[in-house]
Formats: sequence, C-alpha cells, structure tokens
Amino acid sequence: MDNMDKLHYERAKDFDRAWLNFELDLPLRPTSDGKDNPFYVSRFGNPLAELKDALMAPFYKPPKFFFSGHRGCGKSTELLHLVNDADIQKKYWPINFTIRNYADIIDLDFRDVLLAIGGRLFIEYKQSGGELPDQLLKELDSWKGKIEQEIGTIQNGRLSSEIGAGIDAFFANAGVRMKLEPATRVEIRQTFEKDVTGLIAVINAISSAIYAKEKRFPLVLIDDLDKPELDKARAIFHDRREIMTQPNCAIVYTVSSALFYSKEFDAIRDQAVFLPNINIHTKAGEEVISDAGYGTLRKFIDLRMSRSLIDGEALDQAIKYSGGVFREMARIMRTSIGRARRRNAPLIEMEDVEWTATEIRNEYRRILNRDDIKLLKTIYQTKKLEYVDRLRPLLQLLAILEYRNGDNWCDIHPVLRKLINE
Repeated sequence: MDNMDKLHYERAKDFDRAWLNFELDLPLRPTSDGKDNPFYVSRFGNPLAELKDALMAPFYKPPKFFFSGHRGCGKSTELLHLVNDADIQKKYWPINFTIRNYADIIDLDFRDVLLAIGGRLFIEYKQSGGELPDQLLKELDSWKGKIEQEIGTIQNGRLSSEIGAGIDAFFANAGVRMKLEPATRVEIRQTFEKDVTGLIAVINAISSAIYAKEKRFPLVLIDDLDKPELDKARAIFHDRREIMTQPNCAIVYTVSSALFYSKEFDAIRDQAVFLPNINIHTKAGEEVISDAGYGTLRKFIDLRMSRSLIDGEALDQAIKYSGGVFREMARIMRTSIGRARRRNAPLIEMEDVEWTATEIRNEYRRILNRDDIKLLKTIYQTKKLEYVDRLRPLLQLLAILEYRNGDNWCDIHPVLRKLINE
C-alpha cells in the first residue's frame, strides 16, 4: 500500500482533515494490534449482541444468518468489529469481504456468491500461512481441470491458458472475469449450473480442512450483499435459499431492508438479525429527544473532528437531520464542511446545516411522487409501517426510517418534514 492509499484516523483540527474523516465509505477496520478503530462508536444497547449471541450458541450444523438494516446504519462497520471479537475468534476462523470485489453488484447471481465464498476461504487461509492437505489440493486441482475443460469447450479455449496456473489463480481470475466481463460471466455460470453440488462440495472440503487444522469453524461474513436490486436479492436468498445454506461453514449474509420487509423473507426470518437506526427521539414526537441517541452521534462527530469547528446549535441540528443514520450523519457533516469552506468561515454554523438539509430535500423532491408524499404524511402522523408496494423502495431510499425501542415504529427522514407540508 502506497502513501496515497493509507488511511489516517486522526481527529481533525481543520476542515481539510475533517473533510477526509467524514468520507461516506471510510472503512473502520480494527487496528493492527486488534484494538477498535479510533473512529468506532460503541452503540447504546449493543445491538450487535443479538448476532454475536446467535453465533456463539451451540449448533449441529454451522449456522447461516441474514444481517439487515437501513442503508448506512453501520452494518459494514459492525461486521468489521465482529470479525475482530475475541470470543468469535476463539470459536471461529473468521473472514470478512465485500462481494463488490469479486462480482458485479448490478448483475449478481447465487453462483457468483458461492464462487467468492470458496475462493476467499482458500486464498485467505493460504495467505494467513495455513497449509491444506496434499490430498485436498489434488482434488481441487482435478476439479479445477474439469471446470477449465468445460469453460474451454464453451469458449474455444479462451480462458484455459489464463486460469490454468494453479488453484489460487483459478479463483482469482475466475472472480475477475465474473465481475468485469459479462459474456464470460454467463459462460462460467453455465458451467457451474451443471454442477452446483460440485462447487458446494469444494467449499465444504476447504471448510472441513480448515476446521481439522484450526479446530475452529470457518465463519464467512459477506458485506454489500444488500446492494443488488430486490429481484436479484430475491432470486439468491429466496429462490435459491436451500443452496445458499448448504455450505459447511458459518455464514453471515448481509441483506437489504427491502428484502427484509418482503413477504418472501418470512421463510428465513428466524435466521435474520436487524441492525436498527439510532433513536434520536421517541415515538411521541421529535420534541422528546433521546439523550443516549444524541450522545452516540455527538461521539461519532467528536472522534472525527474538534468541537471548535462547529457551532453547538448547528451540531444538534445536524444530528436531528441525520435521523440517527450514521451515513446520513457523515453526509450532512461533509456537505456542511464544504459549504463552510466556500464561505471562508472558521466553523460550521446553522446556515451551513440548513443549506445541506435543503440540498438533500431537493434530491428527494426529484424522486418522490404525489402518492409517496401522501404515504409519508400518513407515516409521519401514525409512526406505523404501512405494508404497501411503495414501502420497500421508500425504506431503501431512507425516506422512511425504522426505530426499535420496545415495539418497532417508524418515521420519515427529518429533512422531509418541511416537504410534506408544502
């Protein structure tokens, strides 16, 4: 990694550093000595405990869980935190990766996910210094040869010279082809379609070998599986549900809130864990604030930026507009920083936060139609989820936000309160 790629987690004393610290997709990986990332915020009530407890429970077959939550609520960060948990590492040999690196999110298929699981288990175990039995390597090489022969038949040999240089190269190059080359992607999928059980058998053989060596169950945490469109996600996790639960390793699949709220998801809801947004006010209304929620988001900001860079009232207003969603909090701060810089101001003031809220509101104004506004008005008044067709896309857009303190309830994105009353 060169200097341009290195991430620095330093509390900002000026707007330049603060701008970097509120990068929307800043990965909060643990430090090299195993400690929490300097920007990591421990959430009130420890909502990840449910997933950890489920993973730590005894089992006959390695468990599969579906981890959901609103876009930007912190799922990626919590998975990075979980993979570093001492109890998890004692019971499991865990790996965490984003499917974005090994498949095309827009055109995702269950075979892409399975290939990524097998490939990452094999490659990361070898990279960690692990040694797999010679017999397994021979079996994998034989399987690789059959796959290459089939792909060669389909493609008149186009791939054989490139992925015939070892099992590591096979997994790496096949993944690259699956991600970047649509025509090749279809042909590789055709090959695996003929022998999906063979691909699962490979995953199981690698998992069993790792367990035999480490005396810990492999645990695969897959991020960004909540990004595909609902139809793609439904095809993977509903239509192919039995196949996706067959690998003989523990797996946590991330899934979107849109899929979580679909009727098709009911069949696996007992295996689902939902990461809620931060409660910043109660169901009674935005006037009754949650001190714990505001405290969590103040800490989120304080870890990244000196309080001297923002006016106190502007800070509270930014938190209010975030709706308790971490990514929205970062977005509001970053946009407000940008405007304060353009004004040559020494700190973020209320006008910067209000300008940011207007910009976000205008984005929604271009998307929402009359029926959406009508539904949002109803939800704002009742604080109840109405299960209509438009609910799922509005949840995905963060126009509707769910909260959980006791019974679950919902509200609209705070910047939309002015819009629905126009």
